[in-house]
Amino acid sequence: MGRAGQPTGRAARDVWAAEAYEVLVEVARTYDAVITYKELGEEIQARSGLPTDSLLHTWIGPILGQVVREAHHRGDPPLTALVVHLGDGKVGSGYKEVLAVAGQPPVEDELEREYHAAESRLECYRRFGATLPPDGGRPRLAPRLETTLARRSEREREVRPPRICARCFLQLPASGLCDSCD
Repeated sequence: MGRAGQPTGRAARDVWAAEAYEVLVEVARTYDAVITYKELGEEIQARSGLPTDSLLHTWIGPILGQVVREAHHRGDPPLTALVVHLGDGKVGSGYKEVLAVAGQPPVEDELEREYHAAESRLECYRRFGATLPPDGGRPRLAPRLETTLARRSEREREVRPPRICARCFLQLPASGLCDSCD
């Protein structure tokens, strides 16, 4: 036991995992909703009344592992697909546990893993009663990741003006060296 008789170690992780499950079910009730690891960590500590001074990355993984196994045991979709990194909107490498528990091979490609998580999120929204669009919804990447990829795609589509030789004013070839002047 910790401070004032609070559970520690495994007992605290069990309490946090139960709280995490409930928080994620609530998130799943809103179509296209996700929660960051930080938000989830803060919420489960607040709800449980069991704060920790440990860095989030040192304890949240095992908690989400318990959630993965519990969801699988209950026949629920993988709720941990709803948890994304604040910076990039990705589920992260810990998502491999979802695949392992389901008996699926690992997905090494990051973007492929994110699309798998998008499918799982849609299953969560459907299972837990989110109000879906008339078409039933579609798998979507987390908003931050979707925005990042859209911007990248825009930059790739931008038409850049051709480079021109400063001496003869002809368009330069891909080498950047003028065939007429050099």
